[in-house]
Amino acid sequence: MSRSFDLPDVMKAAVLKKPMEVEIEYRPVPVPGPDEVLVKVMAVGVCGSDVHYYESGRIGSFVVENPMILGHECSGIIAAVGENVTRFKVGDRVAVEPGVTCGKCEYCKAGRYNLCPDVVFQATPPYDGAFVQYFTHRQDFVYPIPDHLTFEEAALIEPFSVGLHAANRADIKPGSTVAIFGLGPVGLMAVVAARAFGASTVIATDLEEIRLNAAKSVGASLVFNAREHDVVKEIMDYTNGRGVDVAIEAAGHPATLQNALASLCRGGKLMIVGLPAQDNIPLNIPAIADKELDIYGIFRYANTYPRAIEILASGIADTKALVTGRYSLDEAVRALEEARTNKANNIKIMVYPNEE
Repeated sequence: MSRSFDLPDVMKAAVLKKPMEVEIEYRPVPVPGPDEVLVKVMAVGVCGSDVHYYESGRIGSFVVENPMILGHECSGIIAAVGENVTRFKVGDRVAVEPGVTCGKCEYCKAGRYNLCPDVVFQATPPYDGAFVQYFTHRQDFVYPIPDHLTFEEAALIEPFSVGLHAANRADIKPGSTVAIFGLGPVGLMAVVAARAFGASTVIATDLEEIRLNAAKSVGASLVFNAREHDVVKEIMDYTNGRGVDVAIEAAGHPATLQNALASLCRGGKLMIVGLPAQDNIPLNIPAIADKELDIYGIFRYANTYPRAIEILASGIADTKALVTGRYSLDEAVRALEEARTNKANNIKIMVYPNEE
């Protein structure tokens, strides 16, 4: 293992003991294996999944049965490298793709490694995440970032990758019209992705003014507050009755999914990003058939990180402005509570494990 500076023997970790209970523990600093790097964590975004695990201890079939460390949207600095690591040296600034896949199954070999059944994904039971000062990660899921890209922006590469994956599967092209339903961090980053792919019109809708304003700041052409407008009517009026080429549903709400479907033009594409609480939702099947609509499920992402880093590094949008709360690792509970209870005033909350 290569090091260029002294590492501590122990580190802090924010550990979810049970729902609504997180404690700071001291744990040994891990040692990277031959093909791994040790990452000194500089910024971690609080994701909606972190809030769900914190609040209820489960998301669908994923159940927290033992103490677990949350956090998977992260960036940092290489603190040590394993003996076979050739892509990095100590001191490199990096973004971390949180899911390490097997590389051998049919899905990995086909390039759809997000469907790998043996993925080890940070902060998904039973695997620990990045609310720690240091963690090890396989080198092929770590990516260098340019010096001018902040650690906060690099942490946003993870939610951006979801939007980028949706835009790629939707085959958004220059001139495409896109509607995005739900403007959490993933929906907002989907606005950036649609613009990066050349969409001429990006319509965005949400319930919170802070998110609508953020959507305008990162490139939305038009925004509607779903509390105050009939969103489908507004989209149809704006497109002269045609509808949009692509609708990205990122809210995870049945009514929003139905509205997204109704907003499409003939031959349009619906991208399902948000996950509703219930399994079965009524959809207008005759309309799907009559309009020959394509419906795509979006599960995480694959092969997005290099392109995502390049796009954000280009300065296409000021994503730094999406960070609305900043907390130390000792304040992890405050960060999670703020994300859980104050959605009207927050977009993305960051935790900084190596800052006091």
